[in-house]
Amino acid sequence: MVLCHWWWIQVLLVTSCSAHSDFFTSIGHMMDLLSTEKELVTSLKDYIRAEEDKLQQIKEWADRLDALSTEASQDPEGFLGHPVNAFKLMKRLNTEWAELEHLVLKDVSDAFISNLTIHRQHFPNDDDQSGAAKALLRLQDTYQLDTDTIASGQLPGSSPPRSELTVEDCYDVGKVAYSEADYYHTELWMTQALKQLDRGEPAAGLDAVAILDYLSYSVYQQGALQSALDFTKRLLQLDPTHQRANGNLKYFEFQLAKQKEGEGEQPGAQKAETRGRPVDYLPERRKYEQLCRGEGVEMTPRRQSRLFCRYYDNNRHPRFVIGPLKQEDEWDRPQIIRYHDIVSDKELEKVKELAKPRLRRATISNPVTGVLETAHYRISKSAWLGAFEHPVVDEINQRIEDVTGLDVSTAEDLQVANYGVGGQYEPHFDFGRKDEPDAFEELGTGNRIATWLLYMSDVQAGGATVFTDVGAAVWPKKGTAVFWYNLFPSGEGDYRTRHAACPVLLGNKWVSNKWIHERGQEFRRRCSLQETH
Repeated sequence: MVLCHWWWIQVLLVTSCSAHSDFFTSIGHMMDLLSTEKELVTSLKDYIRAEEDKLQQIKEWADRLDALSTEASQDPEGFLGHPVNAFKLMKRLNTEWAELEHLVLKDVSDAFISNLTIHRQHFPNDDDQSGAAKALLRLQDTYQLDTDTIASGQLPGSSPPRSELTVEDCYDVGKVAYSEADYYHTELWMTQALKQLDRGEPAAGLDAVAILDYLSYSVYQQGALQSALDFTKRLLQLDPTHQRANGNLKYFEFQLAKQKEGEGEQPGAQKAETRGRPVDYLPERRKYEQLCRGEGVEMTPRRQSRLFCRYYDNNRHPRFVIGPLKQEDEWDRPQIIRYHDIVSDKELEKVKELAKPRLRRATISNPVTGVLETAHYRISKSAWLGAFEHPVVDEINQRIEDVTGLDVSTAEDLQVANYGVGGQYEPHFDFGRKDEPDAFEELGTGNRIATWLLYMSDVQAGGATVFTDVGAAVWPKKGTAVFWYNLFPSGEGDYRTRHAACPVLLGNKWVSNKWIHERGQEFRRRCSLQETH
């Protein structure tokens, strides 16, 4: 505030110096000085009022953020496991803190601004905010959620207190969809924003005109001319001078008349409009999403009756004779087995601790340019841990060998993955196919014969591992591991093992996997002459 006082002193000095012209010799001139002083006092009061308003705004910011951080600090994983919380965190740090920066810059809080500027280079950017919004759209489609459910924060498995999306939040999600030319989701989220605005929810700096502008165009792009016309008319009722809307009104009316004329309809007749989610480019998308919701599991009761739970000692392995493992059949063809209580909580926490500093987003090489790019089919970050790095990693590797009976000395390092908001891994094979002759060639250990997948956390909702070819769904359970062979004993790939990681709807999903290779298994899993034995 010292600099502000100096600024006012300088103003007064400049005013007095520039106005000094023997005022004492003229009352009239002195009266002018009184008017000037009164004006300065009014300006001073305006300045004080502006400062108070600014400080009050900052105080409201601080109170709101303090409440949020207090709530989040009680259970950081649970808080960020809610996708609405994650989206709002992205938006807060990317957009709203910038607004606060502009507000505070009007003051002399140089230390705070300097600190904020330094930290902001580590804040989420536009891509992060956009990515979080796309995650909400992905969850909406996969789990067949309506916008009201997401906006209210009442997701399956969630509990109060819940985070809610504001009018501006819904509008921003719709804008992200619009930027991707996804007019189906643009319509859904702009409609939600308009609905909340009509309910009287506050929306600073946002009005119905902006929302209706997006709405009319998004439904037009989906072929709904009548709806586009209706939204445009409503927009013009609010802003009759809207240039683009006036142009669109004439165009939509012309196109609608032309459409009716071509269909031989009577004037005034309206054709029923049907709009829906666009067909996804992945042909197995529908089945994948059904399995993620727990639907469409294809197993007969007779097959189901042949699945058992048992105590397992791996042919009286010394490690498991006294303390056998709990083994459960998850699926029969291909055989997918789950092992319960395979790793302790203490071991899991250590693995997370080792992996966190190294977590990186998965990348792939562009087939044209050769440049590494983000793998959009995999929404997660992963890290690799070698056996030499910590006794816990070495112990887990040894345990995998003891349980499976396979040699892990030729296996890949332990891969630890943490899925983000709406985190998923689209359908894929773990083994290299015949059209990928160079797969794993640099390792020199052959193909991936088997996969060991360890669940390192519980997931409140979503996050299943699904096998799209056979209709199996395996749900995460902390401390358990699932195991399956990717190759037949003949060495041929088992295409039934095509699998995917479903989007995490609620919670924080940690997994680690061990990909075991062919080399070293010659006498542990003998080859068969039958291709699919």
